[in-house]
Amino acid sequence: MSASVVWVDGALVPADEARISPFDHGLLVGDGVFETLCVYGGTPFAWRRHADRLELSARGLGLGVPDRATLRAAADAVLAANGLREARLRITVTGGPAPLGSERGEHGPTVIVAAAAARVSPASEQVVTAPWPRNERGATAGLKTISYAENVRALAYAHERGATEALFLNTSGDVCEATGSNVFAVVDGLLLTPPAEAGCLLGVTRALVLELCPDLGIEAIARPFGPEALTAADEAFLTSSTREIEPISHFDDVALPAAPGDITHQLAQAFRALVARDLDP
Repeated sequence: MSASVVWVDGALVPADEARISPFDHGLLVGDGVFETLCVYGGTPFAWRRHADRLELSARGLGLGVPDRATLRAAADAVLAANGLREARLRITVTGGPAPLGSERGEHGPTVIVAAAAARVSPASEQVVTAPWPRNERGATAGLKTISYAENVRALAYAHERGATEALFLNTSGDVCEATGSNVFAVVDGLLLTPPAEAGCLLGVTRALVLELCPDLGIEAIARPFGPEALTAADEAFLTSSTREIEPISHFDDVALPAAPGDITHQLAQAFRALVARDLDP
């Protein structure tokens, strides 16, 4: 359940009193961007990286966003108002009120900051391949937009088959990403993850995992690979801000040898240690 107080366009308001225009471009055509951050001990994790990506996504859509100091003050106010210490925080920026069509209006963006209790993660994930490809050459490829209908449909597809997450391939047939996470596979001791050119959103946790690998002696590379690499993987895992690092136990009904495997376990421990020592790495 969402927290009871949210920040909308500069003010804290009770969630049940918050009002968004029925002409908001985010509602009508999915014109907007967002970031979800994990909150540890009342502090949003990796704030700088998430702010960087929010601005990158907004530029990609031609949207303006408030300055970082304003957004951070809003985030802190929402967390304090709801008494949340361990939580997930979402910042959403839409195109704002607009005519009934694809063109934007002149009102300016709508900005919403909300928080809720932290996600309870499963011990492992069962992943199935979605039947719809991700367009790695599309206008919004690599941007974190609120146009999530494809993700919603694919996740429902996974749940209908007893799985917990769905994997998108791109138009070349290579692994792209899951509906809300990045994908890693260990094949013959090498840690693989799709590159930006595959069309995936470059996750904050994904980047931190890759940065942790050298100190752990783990060879990691971002390069294209097909779904057969996951089927043959020694181990595999998903990463996201709310998941952190979650092992994959099954891929398309094939049980992986270990969940978590040794590399997944090492990285999960290293990530938790990173969180403990630096909340804005």
